[in-house]
Amino acid sequence: MRVPFVDLKRDSQQQKEEIYSAINNVIESSSFILGEQVESFEAEFAYFCGKKYGVGVSSGTDAIFLALKALGVGAADEVITAANTYIATFNAISMTSAKPVPVDVEPYHYNIDCDAIESAINERTKAIVPVHLYGQMAEMDRVVEIAEKKGIPIVEDASQAHGAFYRGKRSGSFGLAACFSFYPSKNLGCYGDGGIVVTDDEEIASKIRRLRNYGQETKNHHLEIGYNKRLDEIQAAVLRVKLRNLDAQNRMRINAAKYYAERLKNIEDVVIPTAREEDFAHVYHLYVIRCKKRDALRDYLSQKQIETAIHYPMPPHLQPAYAFLGYEGGDFPVSESLCGQILSLPMFPGITREEIDWVCDCIAEFYSRENPE
Repeated sequence: MRVPFVDLKRDSQQQKEEIYSAINNVIESSSFILGEQVESFEAEFAYFCGKKYGVGVSSGTDAIFLALKALGVGAADEVITAANTYIATFNAISMTSAKPVPVDVEPYHYNIDCDAIESAINERTKAIVPVHLYGQMAEMDRVVEIAEKKGIPIVEDASQAHGAFYRGKRSGSFGLAACFSFYPSKNLGCYGDGGIVVTDDEEIASKIRRLRNYGQETKNHHLEIGYNKRLDEIQAAVLRVKLRNLDAQNRMRINAAKYYAERLKNIEDVVIPTAREEDFAHVYHLYVIRCKKRDALRDYLSQKQIETAIHYPMPPHLQPAYAFLGYEGGDFPVSESLCGQILSLPMFPGITREEIDWVCDCIAEFYSRENPE
């Protein structure tokens, strides 16, 4: 049996007619840039997150970049973030000319270590960017407590946690601003690139709206140097349709994760994800296990036509692009140890129990071969 890592075609079939109709309506209107669909989606997604304002942009990376720019982050500033994030978080910080300051993560939920945040703060710290990794939010009550005590704004990187909850509040509802990616494989994904910033601060929202559109509030009246980082109307139309089904699709992911956990719990060489008690605390953008002999297991699963991935094989602070930061192996031991152990198994709405059974049977078979009694 072939089991894909993600099956976007299967996902899109569930709302195919609605999506095609929404796209066709945009084509018929001939309004392709910053029209009714973008404006409506911004309001609907902000409401979904419990925020007043949403500003659609061209990607999740640009969402973080523009949010930090709107907060005045720039050269000589520092921004604290998680050491185990995707490099896009670092890149967005670097795009402002600020310095990314990674801190280590805690070993069970894989999210930013709040004690490490506090230790990294200094007079140059201008923002904290907690990353809600794999579908589960960081310990946001602690992050908020630290940020408020130090007077430092929070910009949530919620690109992997659409619809997740932490103590009764949605992802995106804790920071001064929060940023989401709508890359096609996300829990809420469009048919290309897209992103959004949500906030309760009207001034920040207005600033980001200007920055995404050449610095203008009205046509040909440019108040500042800006960029071309707008969300397209067609993508917004697709997202409006898919948003209506997001909670249901997240429930499908959660149920799949529960079945994975039941099937894998007795394999000693595998550590399954740890989710907090709250319903929808983890929406499983990725189902990430820790395992022994990871690379050999991945090769074995590939032979069985099971697709897997590693998120992520090398942390940003050890990438050649960030050698100038001066970090070395061992500086963030938890993040670095995870890179050699983590494996993302197939996860998407509509994955069947038969597919999960095949994945888990093959994992069990691999370790029984490696560890014969």
